[in-house]
Amino acid sequence: MKENALVEEIDSILPQTQCRRCGYSGCLPYAEAIAEGRADINQCPPGGDDGIRRLAVLLDKRPIPLNPVHGSYQPCTVAMIDEEACIGCTLCIQACPVDAIVGAAKQAHTVIADECTGCELCLAPCPVDCIRMMPGKIADAGAPDGDAGTNDGSRHRGDASADHARARYRYRLQRLEREKCENDVRLAQAEAVTVADVSARNDPKKAAIQAALARARATRTQGPTETRET
Repeated sequence: MKENALVEEIDSILPQTQCRRCGYSGCLPYAEAIAEGRADINQCPPGGDDGIRRLAVLLDKRPIPLNPVHGSYQPCTVAMIDEEACIGCTLCIQACPVDAIVGAAKQAHTVIADECTGCELCLAPCPVDCIRMMPGKIADAGAPDGDAGTNDGSRHRGDASADHARARYRYRLQRLEREKCENDVRLAQAEAVTVADVSARNDPKKAAIQAALARARATRTQGPTETRET
């Protein structure tokens, strides 16, 4: 199996919570590390024993217990914000890996429960501790109730649910990259204007032209001057 295909197979088994408990920035980087032999298959608490078993089968390895260094299995949860206590700082919005929190600065935020992966990354940044993790359920959109998990310490997301979370995670990464590029362009344009202004100040002729243009713009902004009757 080619490495890229193997990474995709591994990533398809991971629960796509993007919680970083494995020690990597997301499920895909962890999948890459497993494929390259840099990480063990037992570093994903949300995946539980079921996830470890599935990875072991794929990689032809023996299942091993979940590494407690990375945490322990916990039942599925979703974040809930106390909107009365929320100060609208937007830190939780910035922390959410799947854009499951909506709101604006200085306005109460809210969690889209159906999109929350239960990663808990929003808890630490909150300065007023107004976010709680509540019992939740992760299930395949096309599976009967209860088919997405077991009682033996597994939190495997249904394929449809995991695919949806993966898509939202990747869309967020693309959005952040696009916004960064747009901001870089704005900064470059502002820097170019600043350099031009400095150059004009150092050149008397350019400075005079800039001053004339400024006066013309000011005149157009003020409009025509009223004529006084004598």
